[in-house]
Amino acid sequence: MQDYGGYGQSPDWGTMQTPPMPPRPPRRRIGVLSYLAVAVAAGALGAGTVVALYHPASSNSATPQPSSSAIAPQTPVNPFTPAPTPSSGGSSSSASEQAILNKVQPGLVIIDTTLQYNSESAAGTGMVIRSDGLVLTNNHVIEGSTAVKATDMGNGKTYTAKVLGYDVTGDMALIQLQNASGLRTVPTGNSSAVKTGDSVVAMGNANGQNSIVPAAGQVTALNQTITAGDPGGTVTSETLHGMIATNANIVSGDSGGPLANSAGEVIGMDTAGGGEGFSAQQSTVGFAIPINTALSVAQQIAAGQASSTVTIGYPPFMGIYIPPSSSDANPADQAAQQGGGGSSGGFPGGGGFGGNGGQSCYNSNRGLTAPATIAPVSSGTLVVGVICNGPAQAIGMTAGSVITAVNGQAIGSPNSLTQTVSKYRPGTSIAVTWVAPSGGHHTANLTLLAGPPQ
Repeated sequence: MQDYGGYGQSPDWGTMQTPPMPPRPPRRRIGVLSYLAVAVAAGALGAGTVVALYHPASSNSATPQPSSSAIAPQTPVNPFTPAPTPSSGGSSSSASEQAILNKVQPGLVIIDTTLQYNSESAAGTGMVIRSDGLVLTNNHVIEGSTAVKATDMGNGKTYTAKVLGYDVTGDMALIQLQNASGLRTVPTGNSSAVKTGDSVVAMGNANGQNSIVPAAGQVTALNQTITAGDPGGTVTSETLHGMIATNANIVSGDSGGPLANSAGEVIGMDTAGGGEGFSAQQSTVGFAIPINTALSVAQQIAAGQASSTVTIGYPPFMGIYIPPSSSDANPADQAAQQGGGGSSGGFPGGGGFGGNGGQSCYNSNRGLTAPATIAPVSSGTLVVGVICNGPAQAIGMTAGSVITAVNGQAIGSPNSLTQTVSKYRPGTSIAVTWVAPSGGHHTANLTLLAGPPQ
């Protein structure tokens, strides 16, 4: 498998996200060939590598990405349009690695995120595609973030960033640096002109060291299909299509950074890096999303056009921790799944039924355990804990409660609750029905907040 690359410690967004998401253990950072965002658990002494290992879906499957080649050239001033100039390839290039870095680096940003609800933080890379601070990056870099900051490599300034939207299935996101202007942008090329054997340079915040590091290599394959899994993220596995494979040494922290051709034009976005999941004979150590594909999605997000794959803005947030997504509608079974401790589905801070340590609410998942007493019902979604000062606490919901309906629609498994609530936007008031641990039945209006990106 491959890791997604990105760095950081992430707070547990698990229960406060708009679609109520299950709490997650702090992300482990190991290996390479993972999502390229670096994360560190709160309290840890050092930074590790995010575990989101990728592996090719099959040895010979190459699923084309239609949008890669379907983008017609538009006006050159449009930041979402790949440049019409074909990428320079292979040995004919005389540009040095340093010259390419000098050309691209001023348009890059180093992204640092806080994931309060997961007791973590993370770091990755982004590319400025518009001078007013529009930045393209991977979804897994900003996933679960409660705060995002970006340091521009062109002027050295650090900005607070707002998430404009994201595509989970394609692992792309667009953020806006607040009060930014006059920023340098990355020079973009045309990924549809890339050929196997072309010389490339991957760049990014390698290993979260707050500097841009280049890594030279060649394109080893095109239109690759890879499957990723991230035990520390909301999305446990996903398949990405149309990827550019390279033997450039893409590592954790490079997520969202550029893959540039020998002319210094960005032809891809670093997404997965190689490492422990591959044999010594494996020549491909990294994968990048074609820049044509990424800019097409960025244009859709910037235009505010939501779709079945693109989310605009932040998701709804109830302010609760629920068991890991599952189709099990029996609250007792949901609680039992958390009883072992130490498993990937266990709650952070210990396993078993610890009665939530006597806490009435949580600011993060630190110390969260399964409730000692749960509501006496046979179907619904168990509330493992509530976020302090969140919407659920405001209406009197407590750990051990079981949600049985939203706006009159019956709720069973955690999956059904997530799917139902995700249909609403932040600011919407929904009628939530639940049974308390004491057996009392309640219905109250809950106003959804804006939660961490999924």
